[in-house]
Amino acid sequence: MATEKKKVSRRKFLVRGGLGTLGVLAVGTYLFRSPIRRKIAGLVNTADTPYMGNTKTPIIWFEITKNNTIVLHSPKVEMGQGTFTGLAQMVAEELEVAMERIQVVHAQSASGNMDGFATGGSTSISALWVPLRELAATMRKMLENEAIKKMDAGDVQPVVSNGSITIGEQSMTYSEIAEGVQEWDVPDTPPLKTGKAFRYIGKPIPRVDLKDKVFGAPLFGMDAVLPDMLYGSVVRASTIGATFSGADTSKAEQMPGVVKIVTEPDFVGVVATSQQEAENAKNAITVNWKVDTTVQTADIEAMIAVGKGTPFVIQKEGAVEDLISDAETTIVSEYKSPIGAHAQLEPNGALAHVEADKASIIMSTQVVKITRDEIAERLDLDAENVNIVPTFLGGGFGRRLHTPNGIQAAVLSKAVGKPVKCFFSRKEEFQNDTFRPPTHHVLKAKLNSNGSIEAFEHNVSSGDVAFGSPMVPGIAEPILGADLGAWRGGMIQYGNIPNHQAISWRVKLPFATSWWRSLGLLANTFAIESFMDELSVKANKDPVQFRLDHIQTDERGERLKKVITAAAEKAQWTNETQNGRAMGFAASTDANTPCAQVVEVSIVDGEIKVHKVTCAMDPGLVVNPDQVRAQCEGAIIMGMSASLFERMYVEDGELQPTIYGPYQMALMKHAPKEIDIILLEGADTPGAVGEPPLGPIGAAIANAVYRLTGKRLREMPLQLG
Repeated sequence: MATEKKKVSRRKFLVRGGLGTLGVLAVGTYLFRSPIRRKIAGLVNTADTPYMGNTKTPIIWFEITKNNTIVLHSPKVEMGQGTFTGLAQMVAEELEVAMERIQVVHAQSASGNMDGFATGGSTSISALWVPLRELAATMRKMLENEAIKKMDAGDVQPVVSNGSITIGEQSMTYSEIAEGVQEWDVPDTPPLKTGKAFRYIGKPIPRVDLKDKVFGAPLFGMDAVLPDMLYGSVVRASTIGATFSGADTSKAEQMPGVVKIVTEPDFVGVVATSQQEAENAKNAITVNWKVDTTVQTADIEAMIAVGKGTPFVIQKEGAVEDLISDAETTIVSEYKSPIGAHAQLEPNGALAHVEADKASIIMSTQVVKITRDEIAERLDLDAENVNIVPTFLGGGFGRRLHTPNGIQAAVLSKAVGKPVKCFFSRKEEFQNDTFRPPTHHVLKAKLNSNGSIEAFEHNVSSGDVAFGSPMVPGIAEPILGADLGAWRGGMIQYGNIPNHQAISWRVKLPFATSWWRSLGLLANTFAIESFMDELSVKANKDPVQFRLDHIQTDERGERLKKVITAAAEKAQWTNETQNGRAMGFAASTDANTPCAQVVEVSIVDGEIKVHKVTCAMDPGLVVNPDQVRAQCEGAIIMGMSASLFERMYVEDGELQPTIYGPYQMALMKHAPKEIDIILLEGADTPGAVGEPPLGPIGAAIANAVYRLTGKRLREMPLQLG
């Protein structure tokens, strides 16, 4: 397609929120950081993350092909969440093109169309809801203006329909209009459609990537190939805290297929003519690892304990400490969750081709811009000369929110002057993951004479999630103190409790912990909602009504009430055990999306069996109901797997297990027979979808088990023995 003029007459400016406000808020506040930190934490907890990329230049987003297909170059990556379909619906709506004429591909970094944030945080649809529709509407207007010039029809107004523009008796397709245009004038954005005019938004449109996935098209990073490609393998540490201090490569250098052994200050790798030859040679390298201490699971558990580490009050209302100081009247409970792996199907890796003054990297990543910049710095290239070619992700879940493995592939390629494909082995993926940190929770509460909660305190101890990530500015740590990822979901959502507070105890662990789908939401909701269930039993009240009684009457509270009521009514909630089955209830609000779940469980051969999950969620305006329901189902299954089975441990300094099987996960036989999804639309814009449904499931299962057995399960994975 033709290039755009340098001068652009757009009226759009991006006002950044969320983490982008931290630098401004820091000025003049550091001395008063305790109350200010709580204020900022509250803002972060409720802020919508805006899109952080180029929203002024439509032609880097859209390509018009000769057969009149519109190709959307998406800066958000597709990792199975169905984002491409939702984005296509938004484009088709404002560009006035039939859905079957929309194709969505990943935007390469060389196009300049990059998201400065990432694909994560359940923001793909919500953050692009306005910018992408504005870009599409502006592109439509650009085509209208060019059509007027080409058809020279005087004052007759153009009519736009299904990828064509008609002026009087003349008609041209978008492709015909764009043909030969060398410079585009970018006008002001025309008015966007309103809800009643939507043709595609709100409809269950089939996924645009369905056919390719059904027929096994080469979509993923592992599928990438280039002519004359070689294979790389990097020696990775298996012990926590190990640092590279040299290697003996003499034996590996003599092995079949080896092209070159590459020794860098921070790693050693092999380039060979096949993957197996690269692996064989890597295994023959003797690496000197420097290890200061050898840790065990017990050491990690001792570190993650409320009362140790650094406490930060992230939420405070009223005088909680005074009311819970009396041990005789204070109810105290503890909950725990273990280390969790991402365990995604496709391991990390990249295919790199580095030439004299440029580099191209084909890979699965959630952070295109960050990866580009890191590779450019390592290779001493201008960032514009490094092109990241994103692929579909064979599972992301936060694992690919930092992909420095691209650097290693690039270094190997530069060393041999040819394309090199370099991937983690499954063992390396498990042992070098960026893990979900373990947690320890202490909750305290006091009930008044009416059985209502008078005071409520949640203490959570956890390792870092967001801090240390290249996605988060370094200034966030001294300002916030508490890691915003670790306490996600840890604030008290029941605003009608007059005295409540949440305290995050920050611990720095000796191994890498970072983003995991929903961050701290699953563990924090497990603790809070299990405790709410305990309190309802103490108060001799129905747990659903007990929650409703403690929700404030503002907009946020009303949306939460509605999903709680909807889930309970749809599931035909009962607090009684019937025919060997019982129901459990839990709710959470994550990224402004409230979600409530009812599970029905039984005990079969000494194991917990989930038969049905009823989920009510209010994500605001729903672009594609099928996509949202699928996201709910996926989050519920993933949350069940983490709640019932998954656990990493440390043995003699090594994280274990290292393969599927010993790392237990939910299987098809464990899936509930029925998952019933109710979608409410309590806002006129889309909100978060991908992570909020993960919150309630663990607590809901545990609460159901209590009704069946009288035993309160206080540690994930939930086990009866």
